[in-house]
Amino acid sequence: MATTYRTCPRTGLQFDLDADKLMRWNAVAGVLWLLVGGITALLVILTRWPAIKLLPADQFYLILTAHGIDMLILWIIFFEMAVLYFASSTLLRCRIATPWLGWVQFWLMVVGGIMTNVAIFQGESSVMFTSYVPMQAAPHFYLGIILFAVGALIGCGVFFGTLVVAKREKTYTGSLPLVTFGAMTAAIIAVFTIASGAAILIPTFLWSVGIIKEIDAQLYRMVWWALGHSSQQINVAAHVSIWYLVAAVAFGAKPLSEKVSRFAFLLYILFLQLASAHHLLSDPGMSAEWKVLNTSYFMYFAVLASMIHGFTVPGAIEAAQRKKGFNNGLFEWLRKAPWGNPVFSGMFISLVGFGFIGGISGVVLGTEQINMLMHNTFYVPGHFHATVVVGTTLAFMAVTYLLVPTLFKREMIFPKLCQIQPYLYGLSMIVLSLVMMGAGTLGVSRRHWDMAFSGAPFQYEWPGSAYLMMGLTGIFGVIAVIGGGLWILLVVGSLLFGKKLDGGAAHDKPVPIPDQTVAAAASHTGSEEHVKVPGTVVLAITLLTCFVLYYFVNWKYLSEVWGLS
Repeated sequence: MATTYRTCPRTGLQFDLDADKLMRWNAVAGVLWLLVGGITALLVILTRWPAIKLLPADQFYLILTAHGIDMLILWIIFFEMAVLYFASSTLLRCRIATPWLGWVQFWLMVVGGIMTNVAIFQGESSVMFTSYVPMQAAPHFYLGIILFAVGALIGCGVFFGTLVVAKREKTYTGSLPLVTFGAMTAAIIAVFTIASGAAILIPTFLWSVGIIKEIDAQLYRMVWWALGHSSQQINVAAHVSIWYLVAAVAFGAKPLSEKVSRFAFLLYILFLQLASAHHLLSDPGMSAEWKVLNTSYFMYFAVLASMIHGFTVPGAIEAAQRKKGFNNGLFEWLRKAPWGNPVFSGMFISLVGFGFIGGISGVVLGTEQINMLMHNTFYVPGHFHATVVVGTTLAFMAVTYLLVPTLFKREMIFPKLCQIQPYLYGLSMIVLSLVMMGAGTLGVSRRHWDMAFSGAPFQYEWPGSAYLMMGLTGIFGVIAVIGGGLWILLVVGSLLFGKKLDGGAAHDKPVPIPDQTVAAAASHTGSEEHVKVPGTVVLAITLLTCFVLYYFVNWKYLSEVWGLS
C-alpha cells in the first residue's frame, strides 16, 4: 500500500497520514486520562486539606492509587508515544515503520489502562502507585500494567524502526536532529524501564493468582524503582526534547553546542537509572557503599546533564534574540520574548520550575542523611510535582498549542484564555510544590490521609505553620486543577469547535523542507555561532546560589535533629 503524505502549509511540517492518525489517537487518549487523573487530583487535594477532609480513609487510598497510575503512567506515556512518532516520522520526513504495529501499541495500552483502572475502582487494589508487596492487588491490576507496558515497548520498536527507514531512504542528511536524538534517548531509557517492570511485575502477577507463593519485599522495592523512577526519566528526556523544539520553532534557536547537548542526553542513558537508588536510602537491606555510589557519584552525572540542558536551552534563546538586536542590558532578550505565546511561556515556566524547584529538591533528597528526614514526608510529592507536573506536563501542554493547528488542523478557541492558561497552571503548581515541601519539612506525613491523626490514642500537636502549609496546598491545588481543566477545555473545545484549517495538499513522496519554516528550524542540525550569553550565565549563577543556600538550610535542620554542637 502506497504511503501518503501531507505538508502543513503554515509550518512546512510533513505528516505521513498513518503516523498522523497514530499521533492524534495517542494524544487524545492521553488527554482523556489526564481528565480522569485531574478529577482524582481534586479529590486527593480536598481530602488532604485539613479544613475539608472530604473522603474517608478507604476511599482516599483508592483515589490516590488511581491518581498516581493515571497521571504518572497513562497520561504521560500516551502523550510520549505521540511525541516519538512526531520526532521520527515528521521531523525526519519519512513514512512510519509498520503502522499496524503502532495500532497494536495503541490498543494494548488502552486495554491495559482500562483494566488497571477497573481493578482500582472495584476497591480491591488500593496499593497506590508503588504497589509495594506484601500488599496485594487484584490480578488484573498487574496484568493491565503489563499489557500497557508491552504496548509502550512496541511503540518504542516502531520508533526505532522509523529511524531505520529514514536512514535507508535517506530522508535526512548528517546527524539526527537534536529533538529526534532526545526522543531516541527517551525511547532507550523506556526499553530498560519496561524490562525492569516485566522482571518484577510478571512474578507479582503470578503471585496474585497463587502460582508463586512469595515475593521478597526488598527485592521487589529495588527492581520496582528501576521501573518507577526510570519511567520518570523517560519524561525528563522527552520534555527536554520539547524545550529544544520550542526554542527552535519560536526563535529559530540552535543549541550553543550541539555536541555538548547530545553528550548530556547520553549522560541520562548512562546514569539516570542508577539515581533510582535515592528511593531506597532509608531501606536497611542495601549497603551504605551501594547507596553512596549510586546517589552521590552516579546521580550527580545525571544532575550535570540537566544542568547542561538548563543552561543551553535559555542560552540558545538568548543567542537567537541577541542576533535579532535585543542587546540592551542583561535581560532585554528575555523581556522581549513572546510571553503572550503559550507555546513559549509554557515551555519557559516548565524549564524554570523544573530547574529551580524540582532539580534542587531532587539533589537534596538524594543526600542520604537528609533523606532520612524527608523520605516519608509530604516533601516527596512536592518534589515530584515540580519535576513531573511543572517540568513534563506543562511542557506537553505548551507544545499542544503548536500541534493542535498543525496536527489536528484546528484553530485554537479563546486565544486570550490560551495565553492565560500556562501562567495559571504553571505558577499555581510551582507554589503548590513549594508549600508541599514546606509541610514536609515540618514533618507532615506523605501518605496519611489525616494529618491530625483524629481518634488516635496519642495525639501529636502540629505547629500552626504546618496547618497553614496544608491549607495553602488545598488552595493552590484547586487553582492548579482549574488550570489543568482549562487546558483540557481549550484543547477538546478546539478539536470539536475550532475553525477548520487547511491541512495541505496530499502527495505520494516526501518533499524537501521549505526554507524559513517551523519544519526547517525543528529539523536543523549544528550549533549556534559564538554569541555571548551573559543573561543566561547570571541565571545559572542564581540557580547555583539558590542550591547552595538551600542545601545549607537542610543541613542545619539535620544538625538540630542530631543534636550536634
